[in-house]
Amino acid sequence: MRQVAGPVPPVRPLLEVNALEELKRWVPYCGEAPGPEVWLSRWNLDPVLWVVLLLLLVRLLWPVRVGSRATPRRLLSLRGAWALTFVLYVSPLCALSSAFFTVRVVHHLALVLVLAPLLVFGLEPFLRRWPVSLWLSTAVSVVVFWVWHAPGAYAQALSSDGVYAAMQLSLLVSAMAFWLAVRRAGPPLAIGAVLVTTVLMGLLGALITFATRPLYPPHFASAIGWGVAPLDDQQLAGIIMWAPGSVAYLAAAMWIGWRWMNAERARGVHGARGGLA
Repeated sequence: MRQVAGPVPPVRPLLEVNALEELKRWVPYCGEAPGPEVWLSRWNLDPVLWVVLLLLLVRLLWPVRVGSRATPRRLLSLRGAWALTFVLYVSPLCALSSAFFTVRVVHHLALVLVLAPLLVFGLEPFLRRWPVSLWLSTAVSVVVFWVWHAPGAYAQALSSDGVYAAMQLSLLVSAMAFWLAVRRAGPPLAIGAVLVTTVLMGLLGALITFATRPLYPPHFASAIGWGVAPLDDQQLAGIIMWAPGSVAYLAAAMWIGWRWMNAERARGVHGARGGLA
């Protein structure tokens, strides 16, 4: 496992030794947890990631030359997905997610609530043969999200690049399957699946918020290095998962309902005009 190099942020004297040991233990894919004075300079320079992103950027910026079949709206969606991927995995936000559980939760919410839908919309012509079941994909996406936020699994992901990659890919793919199934389902079923996910996401957030002790050791020392109590970091993360996360799913359900009502209204107007004719 990689070891931390460089100065360790100052911590309270009684916790200094333990904090140093924790910082040496947890070095996730995004790198060691940065201190407040250096985090803005902490970009992820993984050469494999950069090569993949640059190749995708060429594909997205010059679609005609490479024979892209994407419509302008789908192309815009894919470009947005590329930009968000860059922010999540290359920018200093990636390093900051090593320091705070709160930032990691924001990272995961962006992954399942923004990046996954953007990819589903942008790649939908290529996903037509991807068989998905609405309720199975709903269950799988929820279970995957819960499992990776269990303290043991989470700690493994932040101590191994391979496990971290498995966490990120499973969160993204399960969320893509969920949103693809929602797009294919009728409005009543789609709204039901989104509302079920809303409740279960809120429940996980509530459990994290009201935990009486810190549950995520990878962030203990780094939070203290910033002058933040680990339990405070954890509670804020739970609140973000509980409130903004649930609101985002509710907004999706409302949007589906709004489109459904507009379609029914348009169908009624068309039927009335046909009757008069």
